[in-house]
Amino acid sequence: MKLALLTIFATTLATAADVSITQDELVRRTQELYDAIAPGNQTPWKKYFADDCIFSDEKGRTLDKTKLVADITPLPTGYSGTIKLDKVQSRIFTDTVVLSYDANETETIFGQNLTARYHVTDTWLRRNGDWQIIASQAHRYYEDPAVGKADPKKFADFIGTYELAPGQTRSITAEDGKPFIERKGKKEELLPETSDLFFRKGVEGRILFHYNAKGKVDALIDRRNNEDVVWAKKR
Repeated sequence: MKLALLTIFATTLATAADVSITQDELVRRTQELYDAIAPGNQTPWKKYFADDCIFSDEKGRTLDKTKLVADITPLPTGYSGTIKLDKVQSRIFTDTVVLSYDANETETIFGQNLTARYHVTDTWLRRNGDWQIIASQAHRYYEDPAVGKADPKKFADFIGTYELAPGQTRSITAEDGKPFIERKGKKEELLPETSDLFFRKGVEGRILFHYNAKGKVDALIDRRNNEDVVWAKKR
């Protein structure tokens, strides 16, 4: 009887050890991490991140645990905010879990409200019975800037054909008081950020125009990630 009980007990322990963590529990822990950011509470960050973790954030930084924990400090006076998880997906294995989710941030700065959306992928690893994040990577979703006010009087300067290389052209036109850019039959409205700076809906980057010493537009600049692709004006 004692042998049977010991066998049952050992089997129960083995079965319990084999039970993997649930998505709901990981969401709870992850939300605990985000709830700790505003007050600068480092405790859950020390608890849930492995000592040898790799943390890559939306700013392009890659931090180890020491630098990550040190980065958790209280928001300044006049600032408040929350981050909530959304659209969670997971892939759960015996000792490894990949948790993928959106992180929706709301921030208030002296009464002014800001929002941002991020996507984060965390890899949780079980070692010695403890589940911790071994790697985390985040990126921020692109959002169009606020639409500003254009100066229609300048459109005549912009209108024309611009060339990147032989056979590679795009044109600027104006219709109903709005500027458009077209290449290979694809026409997109240029939305003003300022009177001289434009963007296309859902497209990261800016379009601006270069004036020569005589005050004439001689080039279109397609600015991407602070680097310029220059199209010379042909006509």
